[in-house]
Amino acid sequence: MRSRDTFLVGIVGVALLAISVVWLGARYSRAARDEAADASSPEPAGERMTIRFFRHPADAPSFSARTIDGREISLASLRGKVTIVNFWATWCPPCRAEIPDLIALQAKYRDWLQVIGISQDEAGVEVVKRFVAEHAMNYPIVMASPELDKLFPGVAALPTSFVIDRDGRIVQKHVGMLAARLTEEETRALAGLSVNTTIEEVDQAQGLKLENGAQALNIPGVDLSKLSPAKRTEALEKLNAKPCTCGCDLTVARCRVDDPNCGISLPLARQIVAEVSSQH
Repeated sequence: MRSRDTFLVGIVGVALLAISVVWLGARYSRAARDEAADASSPEPAGERMTIRFFRHPADAPSFSARTIDGREISLASLRGKVTIVNFWATWCPPCRAEIPDLIALQAKYRDWLQVIGISQDEAGVEVVKRFVAEHAMNYPIVMASPELDKLFPGVAALPTSFVIDRDGRIVQKHVGMLAARLTEEETRALAGLSVNTTIEEVDQAQGLKLENGAQALNIPGVDLSKLSPAKRTEALEKLNAKPCTCGCDLTVARCRVDDPNCGISLPLARQIVAEVSSQH
């Protein structure tokens, strides 16, 4: 009798487990469908905005790379989706600030969009892996390399984001922290979803403008090549944070980029680098 009761309890337990699995699966599928429906549904009425795409977009470079978790990823495999290639670093304040928006964007538009993060961290992949795990980043991360730097030239500040349309063309480049609503409108427009925007065609701007908190990587008149990776990162953080005293109301780094002839920011920048270099 006891063995029979045990057998019946086991059957009931298995049945309950099966029901739970089915219920959870149905709940997840329903949530996924609802989220996809929310993304594709018309946007609520609001203030109309303007988005700008390049008049003559260039083809995005063809590249494949291995992500920090060992997966292969290529731009060619993403044809048909909007792609945002985001150059960033863990030490960069505006990069960190925009990551929650990129996570939300990737989750909402996963059927239409793929974000790819390219880390410029010189501290090593383990630092990046810890950061990605701590912030629950839901899009693939690749470590920067000389090959990628050649394929995406002109990344002189962080963050820098290349927006690529479904045909594999670079239609916009943003330097500095992304504006969440603008990025979402660009994604929707390129994905063929409804938008409340005016779309303009523009020529690609030349030169570097440090806007939206962009962190300069190359400082005119300052040699960072002799510093170790750790000290180079420290120097860049300080150069992009310390205010210049020439009256420009900018950081030392931005003053050097905006006005390479400034006679005050140059010695300030070199002093910062010398102080970092002399530390043990």
